[in-house]
Amino acid sequence: MTYRYRFISEHRAVYGVKRLCRLLGVRRQGFYEHLAGEPARARRAQADDELAAEIAGIHVAHRKAYGARRVAVQLRRDGRRVNRKKVERIMRQRGIVGLTRRRRRSLTRADRGAAPAPDLLCRDFSAERPGEVFVGDITYLPTAQGWLYLATVIDLCTREVVGYAMAEHMRADLVCETIEVAVARGLTGPGAVFHSDKGSQYTSAQLRATLARAQLRPSTGRTGSCYDNAVAESWFATLKTEIGTQVWTDRTVARQDVLQYLIYYNRHRLHSTLGYRTPYEARIGYRHSLTLVA
Repeated sequence: MTYRYRFISEHRAVYGVKRLCRLLGVRRQGFYEHLAGEPARARRAQADDELAAEIAGIHVAHRKAYGARRVAVQLRRDGRRVNRKKVERIMRQRGIVGLTRRRRRSLTRADRGAAPAPDLLCRDFSAERPGEVFVGDITYLPTAQGWLYLATVIDLCTREVVGYAMAEHMRADLVCETIEVAVARGLTGPGAVFHSDKGSQYTSAQLRATLARAQLRPSTGRTGSCYDNAVAESWFATLKTEIGTQVWTDRTVARQDVLQYLIYYNRHRLHSTLGYRTPYEARIGYRHSLTLVA
């Protein structure tokens, strides 16, 4: 119907409104009501264009990864009152699309001779306080020089990457370094749980000794089950999707990109599990609430 009204508006000076309405099968009253609403539609279109520009800015600022839900949250954080469905409509109309995560290939190689630690999480990936429960895993990043391996430690309460390490190998030294980094930052507590898969690095005597020094309790899921370490698996899938690069020219460039992403993720990326706060905000907010209670 809108197209008919538009045609009548464009040709009424030549053919007349009455004749065009009769030929196109519309009521003249309906046409004049449509004509009267034109200024309001123009204002709405301008407002949509302005909102689309803000959405595009957020989309680019967050590596073109945000979908409508996160974009809407960021707009509200910026002081813009907006409905998520409206954001979805504008993004769809303008072809602004968030990234979809890729499936990750598992690197888990079980050490059948090692005595595995019990599964202390049983797929419960929640924690009441920061520094209470951690998950760790390893992934690979392809470069023209060969693989660069990345190991991380994530706090389940804040979803913050509290420890990380990168190397050309995936020996136990790599995962031990992630624990040492987290401890050095003061983000682990005595008796906390460190959960991982049953890969040989995570069942090694070297890691057990590192965990014992840090007063952390080891926990492992089943071999080959991504669901038993879902948070760590999901984080790597997000990294590889949002960082954008498929193959780096060399390991140095890959390291730099990963470090930049870690800063972005911990400090700026809104996390749905945290009520659309950043991991850093979740940690600082918890400490602030403890101060108020005290």
